Amino acid sequence: MFDLIIKNAKVFDGLGNPPIQADVAISDGVIREIDTINSKANQMVDAKGLSLMPGIVDLHTHFDAQVTWDKTLSPSPALGVTTAVMGNCGFGIAPCPAPLRETMLKNLSVVEGMDLNSLLTGVNWEFESFSQYMDQLRRIRPYINTAVFAGHSVIRTAVMGEDGSQNSQPTSKQLNTMCQLLREAMQAGAIGFASSFSPNHSGYGGVPMPSTIALEEELRALTNVLGDLEKGVFMMATGSRATPDLMESIAADSKRPAYISTVLTMFNEANPSLAKTYYERASQALARGNQLYILTTCQPLSFDFTLLDPYVLLSHSAFDAVKVAQPHQLANIYRDPEFRRVFKGNLANPATGILFLGNWRHIEVGQTTLTEHASIQGLTIEDLAKIRGQDPVDAFFDLALSENLQTHFIGKFFQNQDAGVAPLLKHPASVITLSDAGAHLGYMCDAGFGLHFLAHWVRDTGNFSLSEGIRRLTSEPAQRFRIPKRGKLQVGSPADLLLFDPANVGISKPIPRNDLPGGATRMIREPKGVHGVWVNGVMVHDGANYQTLDHGPGFVIDSFDT
Repeated sequence: MFDLIIKNAKVFDGLGNPPIQADVAISDGVIREIDTINSKANQMVDAKGLSLMPGIVDLHTHFDAQVTWDKTLSPSPALGVTTAVMGNCGFGIAPCPAPLRETMLKNLSVVEGMDLNSLLTGVNWEFESFSQYMDQLRRIRPYINTAVFAGHSVIRTAVMGEDGSQNSQPTSKQLNTMCQLLREAMQAGAIGFASSFSPNHSGYGGVPMPSTIALEEELRALTNVLGDLEKGVFMMATGSRATPDLMESIAADSKRPAYISTVLTMFNEANPSLAKTYYERASQALARGNQLYILTTCQPLSFDFTLLDPYVLLSHSAFDAVKVAQPHQLANIYRDPEFRRVFKGNLANPATGILFLGNWRHIEVGQTTLTEHASIQGLTIEDLAKIRGQDPVDAFFDLALSENLQTHFIGKFFQNQDAGVAPLLKHPASVITLSDAGAHLGYMCDAGFGLHFLAHWVRDTGNFSLSEGIRRLTSEPAQRFRIPKRGKLQVGSPADLLLFDPANVGISKPIPRNDLPGGATRMIREPKGVHGVWVNGVMVHDGANYQTLDHGPGFVIDSFDT
């Protein structure tokens, strides 16, 4: 007697092999048989006409805070994700001495676009050390499998406090303490070490996130810990400082895999060849035996934002005053001709690695509040400026000011042309992930990247076969990050499964939901063509609703392949 048999499915193994028509039997959370099965089971699911694949492995999430109040890790399970890695870019909440909790959450609220009141209200602090945080995850028992990075900015804040965002060079004692905290985190089951040099990563009140001002010597001292322990992966939001040469050097010195995450590796029509150079450099590093890869998004990098919280523009120097302003001061700043003059200068000579490079065709008018503006919804700012006979900068701010800064804008900045993106996705140095799930909740929701990939890049454009597309979402990311057993649909593998209809799979448009602690709004997406998601043999979502479970079936993954 099995716990579950899924009958009559087209079964994809996640390894890229052709599918087979078969039944899949599961007991105790493990796949026991893949064949024509005539045995009985406690539960039978008829999957005729549907495809069965391993659950999606999401390597780039920011669920570190949310998991303490939401064991479902919504919306990822609904969107086919069964394993998620948290703590990317070095931003998380552990380790955190109790006196620094507010500092940690304030910075996290800005750098990852999270509602501060929701964080202050919702985070359940049952830990100070990284090991205690992992213990809390085990008590929470989330719906999906989770792994956690030890984070540079988190560790720097834990050791240096607010000075971590002010002093580029720690004392030798502070650096030794940071290295010791990283060792302790790795011994407690961290998947690796994550950091950021990105200029887009600012903290509360406009202060830089701690890791972004750290010197190279500090970064090397910390990554050397991975080398000394001979385990863990290194993930870096590189910006322009952490060049491919530097990343390869760290991979070579530590003998650990290194992963680049930056908008500089995304297709940008203003500089269409730039991203390719990063992939070529990674390919050369791989040929030299140094494991350097690029975390690659398969969706346009899009943000829904207002000028009350203009996250996507904060890396421009004109917005330095905006970072520290109170909400009632913003309108006067945006009206100021000198502010607009400086911003126009920023756009004429944009810094490297920032989100918005000044192409106003990439920002559209979203939801408006005045009825007379309904007709301009969907127009680009470039088109709006032509209609009004204005400079785009003036048209942009004037529209927002006329609606008390409530106008929604939609920015589509990178990865927005298929012809430019497809070669990046197909490149052997790319790892398809980068959902940012759990972050930037007011602007976007890319947690459904896997379903989008199956819909757009497999079904609609034919850039990948279904077998290969599934491999890129499952076994490959698991193997790259040394996550054992996950991403495979084989006898003996954990029963992390996604049942779907390839003809209809996809995701909805972003949907606002007022369900965060304190009543704040976030954007989510709902699945299309999904008929069931199982984690370790337990259904967590049926394609329409989350299952009500006393505890989640997800494992806290704390042991990894070398």
